[in-house]
Parts: sequence; C-alpha cells; structure tokens
Amino acid sequence: MNNHNKPSIWRSLGVGLVTFLGLAILAYGFQVTRVDLEELRSENRQQSLVRVMRALASPEIFAYDQVEEIVNHPIYVPCQPGSETPVVAQDSSQPYVVLTPGCAAPGETVQVEGFNFAPFTTGPVRFVPGSDPNNIVTLGRENATTDADGYFVLSLQMPDRPSDDVQYIRVLLRRNVGAVYFSRTALETWDKIVETVFLALLATIIGTILAIPLSFIAARNLMKSVKSPLASIALSVLGWPIGIVLGYVIVNWIGTFSTTYASATWLNLVSVIVSPVAISYGLRWALPQEERPHPSLGVQFARMVAVFVSVLLGFFGLFQLANLAMSVGTYLQSSLGSFGFLGYFLFQLGDIVLVITPVLGALAAGGTVGNFFGRIGQFASEKLALAALKGLNLILTPLAGALILGLLGQAVEWLYVIGDQVYTLWLPAGVGAALGLLLALFTSPKESLPIGLVIYTVTRTLLNGLRSVEALVMAIVFVIAVGIGPFAGVMALGLHTIVSLAKLYSEQVESIASGPLEAIEATGANRLQTIIYAVIPQIVPPYISYTMYRWDINVRMSTIIGFVGGGGIGFLLQQNINLLNYTAASTQMLAIAVVVSLMDYISSEMRERVV
Repeated sequence: MNNHNKPSIWRSLGVGLVTFLGLAILAYGFQVTRVDLEELRSENRQQSLVRVMRALASPEIFAYDQVEEIVNHPIYVPCQPGSETPVVAQDSSQPYVVLTPGCAAPGETVQVEGFNFAPFTTGPVRFVPGSDPNNIVTLGRENATTDADGYFVLSLQMPDRPSDDVQYIRVLLRRNVGAVYFSRTALETWDKIVETVFLALLATIIGTILAIPLSFIAARNLMKSVKSPLASIALSVLGWPIGIVLGYVIVNWIGTFSTTYASATWLNLVSVIVSPVAISYGLRWALPQEERPHPSLGVQFARMVAVFVSVLLGFFGLFQLANLAMSVGTYLQSSLGSFGFLGYFLFQLGDIVLVITPVLGALAAGGTVGNFFGRIGQFASEKLALAALKGLNLILTPLAGALILGLLGQAVEWLYVIGDQVYTLWLPAGVGAALGLLLALFTSPKESLPIGLVIYTVTRTLLNGLRSVEALVMAIVFVIAVGIGPFAGVMALGLHTIVSLAKLYSEQVESIASGPLEAIEATGANRLQTIIYAVIPQIVPPYISYTMYRWDINVRMSTIIGFVGGGGIGFLLQQNINLLNYTAASTQMLAIAVVVSLMDYISSEMRERVV
C-alpha cells in the first residue's frame, strides 16, 4: 500500500509529458485557427463592430411615414488656387449647413454644423463626388442626430476624390410623421416565419410516416430471428426485380388508360364509388371465410383471376380518385377565394397519388412475387432430398449473386458514366455469380441463414450514410431538382428526418422488454402480429416524444437551409446579410429566436401531457 502512495519519477515524467503534449496540441490549434487579437484592437474593426451591433439591436419592426430634409453644400476638394471658397446664402427660416473650413484636401477633416433641422431627427451625412448635387453615389459612414433645437455638429473626413470642379456635402435627415405601423420588413418576416414553421411541420409528418416502418427493419432484436434457407433467399432475390418490373409496367399502363377519362369528372366519381364495391364482392368470393373441402382446379384458378382483377381495379380506382381530386381541386381553387388553398391542397394530393401509385404498384408486385418465389424455395428446402436441393442451390444462388452485383454495377454506371459494360455489368455479375457459387458450395442445403441480420446491417448502413449528410447539402440537391423555394426545403428536411427518426425509433425498439415479444411469438403469431401486439404498445410514448423533438429540430434547421434556396426565413435572412441590411436581419433573427423558444415550450408541454 505504501509503495503505491510514494511519488514515482516515471509517473511524474508521464504526467509532465502528457501536459506538454496537451499544451503543444493547444499551441498548434492557435496557429491553425489563426488566433490574433490585433485585428480586434483595430479602430476600424471596432467602429464596424459597434455599428453592426447597434443595427442588430434595433430590429426593423415598426415604421412611420417620414419627411426628408435634404441640404447639399458645395465644397472644393482640394482647395483651388485663385478660386473663392463656395459661399451659400443662408436662410435662417430653413435648414442650412456650415462647413469649417469651406474647402479641404483629401484626407483632411471638415467640421459640419447643421441648423434649423427638425429636432431629434437622424440621418446620414455623406460626401457627394462630382459636380452633380443629385448624384446618387455617396461616400462616408457618418450619421447626424439633432438636438431639441435642430442643431448637430460632426467631423467628416474628406475622401481621396480630388476634382477641379465643385463637389458637395449632403445632409439627409428624416423625421417621423403620422401613426406607427408594421414595417415591410416585419410583414415579410411574418410571412417567412409562418412558411418556416409549416415547412418543418410537413417535413416532420412525411419523415415520421416513412421512418416508422424503416425502424422495424433496422431493429436488431426483431430481425435476428428472421432466417431462411438458401433456396428461399435466392428465389426471393430473383422474384423481387421481376415483380417490380411487371408491377410498374402494368400499373403504369392502367394510369395511362385512366388519363383518357381524366377530364370526365362524372366518370371519375362513378369509378371511385363503384370500384370499392366491386373489389369487396370480388375478394369476398375469391377469399371465402369458410372454405369448401378440396375446391377444383378451375375454382382455384378463377379465384386467382378474381384477386388479380380486384387488385387491378383497385389501382384503377386510385388513378380515378387522383383525377377526381385534381378536377375538384382546380374548381375549388378558383371558387373559394381566400380559402382557395383548400382546393390547392386537394389538387396536390391528387397529383401525389398520381405519381406514387405506379411506384406503390411496383413495390407491391415485387413483394408479392418475391414472397411467392420465397415460399417455393422454402417448400423445396423442406421436400427435396439433400443432393437435389444442393444442385438447385448451385443454380439459383449464382444467379441471385449475379443479379445483385449486376444491378449495383449499373448504379455505378449511371452515377459515373464509365461507358464500359465489361466493368459495370459483366465483371460485377461474374463476381456475384462466383460468390453465390461459393456460398452454395460451403453452406448446408437445409440450413437456415440469418437473412434478417443481413437486411438489418444493410438498412443501418444506409441510414448512417444518409444521416451523415447534412440537410444543407440535401437542400442543394433538391433545389436543383424542384427549384428554389420551400418545397425543396420540405424534401431535404423530410429525407433527413426519415433517416434520423428511423435510427432513434429502431434503438427504442431494440430497448423494449423481451418478455411480451417472446410470449406473443410462443403463441405462433406471425411477424406482423408480433409487431402489433408486442412491440407497438411499448414504443408509442417514446415515438411521440421523438417526433415532437424532431419538429423542434426541423424548425431550427429550416432557418439554415434557406441559405441555399430551401425557402423559409433563412432565405430572407441571407439576402439582408448579403446586402448589409443588419436592422432587417435583426428582425429575422428575433423572429427565429421567438419561434424556437415557443416551439421548445410547446413541445415540452405536449411531451409532458402525452408521454
């Protein structure tokens, strides 16, 4: 014990070395970041800092109608030999200016005195180069403020603008008249801050809707138990792209057919009403609750046709619903006046349905065909002998591997335009086939592989990769895609919300109690039933809390993405900062601070009440 308490020369040297390294790192940091207080002590820097701070402390919220008092006083810069100093007749009843001296060399200081101006008024005092007193180009930064008698005095340094002609000193003082009203800056700020709040709200809603299903795929405790034999996995991989292509082609054809009747509102309405009824009767006949024993092959085929026709009719009904919404929305937008935004909303919803329906059809068909092929592979794994199953795996797995890496190669070709299919198609496909062959050779034919963990790993990798990209960069991409405006901001923040919330949600799913999960699985429940009855009841409160917190984050982030054209108040703030209009920028910063504070208070209250 005593030996440990005794001072050690090596320990002292170690502490000294660590301290020296820490100071060396700090010293190098000073050099890299160019820490230098000399600029701070500069008089020009201090004057500029004071001017900006005063402007930021004076937000342009209220305004008055103003009356201007302008006096242009002639001056020679420099003094002209043989020329008299300009003399101006002074009217004691009107504002006038006295210069001391009456002429000066460049860089020399002139005292400017103002008389008979309105009391307590403020305005710029500038040097006007050239012989035109109405020249809009002015030099200088000085401002004058009159006292109760309308008098002011200040020193003005002459710029390096020598001329043989007479030049001018302009005094422009403004006084407020009439009643106070909200300034144009305040009204523009109000419009943009409302846009910012709703931009963040839409991004949060869209992101939450898409992040919830992703969170279940990205949860390790839900995916680790998902296992399938190699034949099932290979056939499922082959079935997905086939289903996606077929589904997109068929549903897109239905959409093209429905556009023929897009302008027939009455037909759209009838289709929307009749389609659900026909689908209900068709599915009720095709999928009876009480099955007769051993239905004939003809009956089974007819039922499959009925299900297929019902699905097609459902997609046709979606297209007709979209056409109806767009027609009604166009009419309401022009008829409701101030409430025309309701018609605009209905029109855009119809357009969204019109765009995403082929995508939904492709995904649904891909999932259906992939699941069907997977079931065939599962059946083969259970019924075939080992030798036959091994041979089947040696055929299917190389095909699946070639398909996966071939598609990845085509993605690389699309991004980088390499232009050589040997490197972007055949070589990746060959490598994929070889890897698939090795997997089939060294895997037991009937062994269940952890495909769930593979899906989990790929999903988490994609989420982490996208989450590392800032919303500001995403906004730049979407500005190029859809143009400058808040819609680009909604899409950028929505994508960032999806990947961020999916990670937070999935981690919450991973932390749920395992008891209810095991109890539900023991009853023989399928994957969907397990999620509904064992997972969702445990994650609702934290999901609500994370969603509210994300809305708060999106409000703050939306003020930044406006700097790259993503809409919201950030766009206005950037303009005013670039124009050095700091009083207007102060108004926007004040609005941001108020909204963020209110959002923090509202979200904390809602979390306390709901969660």
